[in-house]
Amino acid sequence: MTREKLDVIERVEDQRDNCSGKERYGRKMSEHSMRFRFMAFLGLLALLGCASSAQIKLEASSAILGAVHDGSGKGVAEASVRLQARGQSRVEERKTDPTGNFGFSELKTGIYVLSASKDEQHSNEVTVGITTAGAVQRIELTLSNSAQSSSSGTGQQKEMEFSDAPNFTVSAVTDWTAAGGHGSDTSLRASEALTRQTLALRPDSNDTSWVQSHSTATEQALRAILEKSPGDLKANEDLGRFYLETERYSDAVAPLQKAYEIDGSLENEYKLAFALTRSGSLASAREHLLRLSSQANKAEWHGLAGEIAEKSGDPLNAVHEFEKAAKADPSEENYFAWGSELLEHRAIWQAVDVFESGARAFPKSSRMLTALGAALFAGAMYEEAARRLCAASDLRPEDPAPYLFMGRVEVAAPNSLPCVESRLERFVRMQPANPLANFYYGMSYWKERGKRVDGQTFGQVETYLNRAVAADPKCSSAYLQLGILRASRADFKAASEFYQKAIAADPQSTEAHYRLGTAYDRLGERAKAAEEFKLHDQLEREQAAVVDRQRKEVKQFLVQVGGSEQDRSAQP
Repeated sequence: MTREKLDVIERVEDQRDNCSGKERYGRKMSEHSMRFRFMAFLGLLALLGCASSAQIKLEASSAILGAVHDGSGKGVAEASVRLQARGQSRVEERKTDPTGNFGFSELKTGIYVLSASKDEQHSNEVTVGITTAGAVQRIELTLSNSAQSSSSGTGQQKEMEFSDAPNFTVSAVTDWTAAGGHGSDTSLRASEALTRQTLALRPDSNDTSWVQSHSTATEQALRAILEKSPGDLKANEDLGRFYLETERYSDAVAPLQKAYEIDGSLENEYKLAFALTRSGSLASAREHLLRLSSQANKAEWHGLAGEIAEKSGDPLNAVHEFEKAAKADPSEENYFAWGSELLEHRAIWQAVDVFESGARAFPKSSRMLTALGAALFAGAMYEEAARRLCAASDLRPEDPAPYLFMGRVEVAAPNSLPCVESRLERFVRMQPANPLANFYYGMSYWKERGKRVDGQTFGQVETYLNRAVAADPKCSSAYLQLGILRASRADFKAASEFYQKAIAADPQSTEAHYRLGTAYDRLGERAKAAEEFKLHDQLEREQAAVVDRQRKEVKQFLVQVGGSEQDRSAQP
């Protein structure tokens, strides 16, 4: 899934992020709750009666499906696909059908090694984990000449210039099956949101562009110069550079195209390919990049090739290109791009490895530590994630990104986290009018004190939540927490009013509907409670369906670690 597509699910997964994350709610004190418990009890009785046979049937339904492709992506018929359970000598073999598809069914939970071959071509061995009864894994294998593969691998090792290089290989992609690492959907959704935000992190310094523009020149002045001399190389280059630095990539294409026509140097062609990529003209960008690659081999070209591949829906080639770029030039930007690609496709521990290497190589990079914190949180390493985010905020106290990340982590984590409250207090002192600064500090203060409702704690938390809604009247999550605060003192009338404000600010807030139903139930307004519970259930189903559909678009990496048959791609 491209990074642009990731924004599609912002509304559903971040509906609660007007000012916060979301905490799972308590019990329904209503007939709605009683019906649920009764149905659960009946289900438990049924499970007690037939648990053994059900488990056998589920085990038998597990399967590994997939396809074998050649280097061009075409399906390979009559390829031999071998499957072997780890620790067992028995090997199953299947032949691919005319379109290159294969399947193994009736599998038990366990770790399997999968590979394919035909004539002199072979795929890498891929480790596939079936951790849940009834799971179906989808795997894609690519055949290549074994001699070439070996040679290519040796060449990559020679290109590596950093001594602590992560030691793993992304060997295949599979459908998104399970996130791993988290004990709740709340933490998982927070992790997915942080991944999207990680992809958007900017370099610590604004002076990281591969061109130096006229920082004091205006667009009008540059255009005036070009209008006088439309065929002048420098005039076209300067205007193109200006648009690149101001991220107006579509506007940059025309002057850079003209500059390339005047002087077809490698540098001018690369700048044009870069602008075309960022403006969405991927086919044209790919043509220019292929021509460049036939003449030389540069790290930035691999990085751009990775970006084109990711946007074209080919994450496997994308991650390999980002890896090549990082090994050829272990810069902060290349480390970050490689780690981000791994994190986006749920190779969590490999992303941690890359970001840790990047942080060691660039200890002053706040962006690298922030990304590392997001990756550690994705692996359910909550305290370690918090420490890295705190360190990132110490490097650049004026940058809001580490604070926003740690605030989300603090809200989603099951327990209060070290160092977070003091850093969020600094954030709110620096930005007292920032609604998120007030919201996150108020929530951290409350959580650090075990969510007590004594007078001092209650007053402090209420103060910061009120500041959040004063700064942003659409801060639905702050209204929601104000309602929860009131409900903790059994003031359900006031709580219901805050819940209504939360819903007015965000009608899709499922928790606000749920808690409003609970408040109505406590106030004896059964009809209103039933309506809110009905709305909650409907929204939950709709949003779960959207999230599930979008998650299935995210291809998940399968990884071989250290050259061995070890799978840590998506199961932390």
